[in-house]
Amino acid sequence: FESILSTGRMLRHLQAMTRSCFPMVRSCLTKPVCRATSSGSASHFKGFDHLHFWVGNAKQAASYYITRFGFEPVAYRGLETGSRDVATQVVKQGRIMFAFSSALQPGNQDFSRHLERHGDGVKDVALEVGDCRAVYERAVANGATSIRPPNETSDEHGTVVTATVEPYADTWHTFVQRTAYTGPFLPGFAPLPEDPITALRPAAGLDIIDHVVSNQGDLEMEPVVRWYSDKLGFHRFWSVDDEQIHTEYSSLRSIVVSDPAEVVKMPINEPANGIRKSQIQEFVDFYGGPGIQHIAMNTPDIITAITNLKKNGVSFIQIPKTYYQDLRARLGQTSLQVQEDLDTIERLEILIDFDHDGYLLQTFTRPQQDRPTLFLEIIQRHGFSGFGVGNFKSLFEAIERDQAARGNL
Repeated sequence: FESILSTGRMLRHLQAMTRSCFPMVRSCLTKPVCRATSSGSASHFKGFDHLHFWVGNAKQAASYYITRFGFEPVAYRGLETGSRDVATQVVKQGRIMFAFSSALQPGNQDFSRHLERHGDGVKDVALEVGDCRAVYERAVANGATSIRPPNETSDEHGTVVTATVEPYADTWHTFVQRTAYTGPFLPGFAPLPEDPITALRPAAGLDIIDHVVSNQGDLEMEPVVRWYSDKLGFHRFWSVDDEQIHTEYSSLRSIVVSDPAEVVKMPINEPANGIRKSQIQEFVDFYGGPGIQHIAMNTPDIITAITNLKKNGVSFIQIPKTYYQDLRARLGQTSLQVQEDLDTIERLEILIDFDHDGYLLQTFTRPQQDRPTLFLEIIQRHGFSGFGVGNFKSLFEAIERDQAARGNL
């Protein structure tokens, strides 16, 4: 424990030195790398392919995201397509794809055990890659647990190669290689017609998965970070410790890992000791172990996105008025020009973080199931590649208020 704290202090000290002594170098190191400049290796990571949820009722889960979040149905696999054991509904918005699967037959032990322990949640964070076999073989050669070896499937739309490994308990990564595949999702899936609700509800305008966050148990973050480094060749992109992120009651530590081209970013959190239960520990307790805490979805227009999502009935965390008083004071001490209207940002309870390179706007939903586990983030970036560390305290306090209402603080 002490060694982790010492490491965190050292990292923070080095970050501070970098900011003060080498601002231009820091800007170059943290500037996002676009997809066109990703690694020249054929096995490079291209981004998040899709998020695969295991749920009790795939049809209802898909309908919820269609109705509330503005997704559209795109593909289906089930009894009608020859799948006798599992039904999967796939929805899409922009470049974001969610797949929801549920068991068709009684006695499906895999689904029964998963749902009993975790409830509805993200089972698989699928990553698009240039060479599935190469990524899989490197991971397994370095000790990764194999779930499924490379498998090539084809239909009239082309060929896809997939393979799956397990980075930590009950969560998977499927590597997806799409070689000019033109189908709606994957071979074996049938296209779905447009849902009539699409014409009746406002569009959210969400475009792409920005990052995916996992929560680990106490002192389990570093081993998971090493897994990504050793098995996938990821590196540490960003980190904070419990001296930077804490409230009166609780705190956390976080390390963001990323592929070499920095198109896939995955923050990994763990709780730190506090007077009361951390929101990270609450997640681990109710999820029954480590898992995906939230999915951040990028939009080019967060004002419209949040306005329409609220019209659709999505519930977001509440931010106190004092946050915006402090925000205006902090912005007044900089030359930064926020394009969006601050009164509108306050009315919609959107958070802002910024540095000399730019700013980001973000907000967070409440949990999307009865268990206080998975929630979603809506984010818009204006030249800012960070993760809203300036908002972490306000976010933590907002979530703690909800924790207290649940009797879990």
